[in-house]
Amino acid sequence: MGLNFRKSISLGKGLKLNLSKSGPSVSFGKSGFRQSVNLKGQARTTVGIPGTGIYYTKTNNVKNLVGGLTGKDDSKGKKSTKKDTAAKGTSAKAAKEAKAAPAKQVNEELIAESKARLEEFAQGIEALKSVHKQSDGYIDWEAVANGAVSGQIKELQPFAQSVLAGDIDAYFRVIEQVGPFDDLLEYGSGFEVGTDDPKMMEIEFQVKSDEIIPTQYPDMKASGEIVMKDFSKSAYYELVQDYVSSTMLRVARDTFALLPVQQVIIHAVDKVLNPATGNDEEVTICSAKIKRDAMATLNFERIDPSDCLESFESNVKFKKTTGYSPVDRVLA
Repeated sequence: MGLNFRKSISLGKGLKLNLSKSGPSVSFGKSGFRQSVNLKGQARTTVGIPGTGIYYTKTNNVKNLVGGLTGKDDSKGKKSTKKDTAAKGTSAKAAKEAKAAPAKQVNEELIAESKARLEEFAQGIEALKSVHKQSDGYIDWEAVANGAVSGQIKELQPFAQSVLAGDIDAYFRVIEQVGPFDDLLEYGSGFEVGTDDPKMMEIEFQVKSDEIIPTQYPDMKASGEIVMKDFSKSAYYELVQDYVSSTMLRVARDTFALLPVQQVIIHAVDKVLNPATGNDEEVTICSAKIKRDAMATLNFERIDPSDCLESFESNVKFKKTTGYSPVDRVLA
C-alpha cells in the first residue's frame, strides 16, 4: 500500500516520525499495527508497518492573507453577469448628474477608499512581521496534575502525570489535543514536530514564501487611483527574513508554553534557487537552537526578530539582495 511519506525520522525507543504528503494526522500503535486519526476526526488503521510511529504535522497557506490587497483574490477573472452589468451600467440621467457633480467630491471619496486599502495592506504586512508578539498561555502542569485549574485546561489532566514524567508519547498526545500551532497556520505553511528527548523538541517550519509574501504593494496616485508596484529585491527579502524569524520565535514561545522542555530546535525550510542547476530546491534556510531560560529574558514588543534569532545558536546565511542561502541544521 502506498503511504507516500516525504521522509521518516527515527526518534529512538521504537518511535518513528513519519512526515506524510497525504495530510496531517497523529498515529500511534504497536509493531505491525497503527491507528491514525487525522485532523477531521477520520480514523484509519494501517497494518504491516514495523515500529511505532508518532508524528504531528499540519499544513496550510495564507495565499488570501494579502491576496485581496495585491489583486490576487478569487474574484479576479470572474465573468460578469447580467446583474453585474446592470449594476455597473449608468443611465443617461445618472450619467448627466454625475457629470454635473463636483469633481472634487468624487476624488475625495476615491481617495478615502484608497487610503483605507493602503492601511489594510500595511496592517497585513505588519502582521507578517509581528507573529512573535503573541503567544499561547503558559500551562502549569503541576497545577493541572493537582486539579487546580478550570475550563479547557482541565481536559489535559489525564496527561499531566505522564507529561511531568517526561513521557514523549504524552507530549505528542497533548500536541494533538491542544493544537498549539493552529493560529500559526494563518502565517506559516506547515509544521512538523519530533523528539527523542523529553527535554527537547525539534520542529520543522515549512515556509513557502512564494505563496505567503507579496511581491507587490499598492500605491496611490494623486487622483486617488491605486496602482500596484513591485517591491525592490531588498525590501522583499527583508520582509521574508522578518516573517521567517518572527514565526520561528513564536513557535519556540508556544512550545515552551505548552510543554516542560528546556530547548527547542527549529529548522525553517523553503525553496530557493540553486544556481548550479537553475532549479528551485527545498532546503534549510535557517536553523536555531533556543533555550527556555534565554527566551524568558526577551522583551518581545521591542526586539528585532532576525537580530534576536542570531543571538541564539543558529545557522543562517542572508543577503539583502539575494535572500537566504542553504545552511546546515543545528544539532541537538
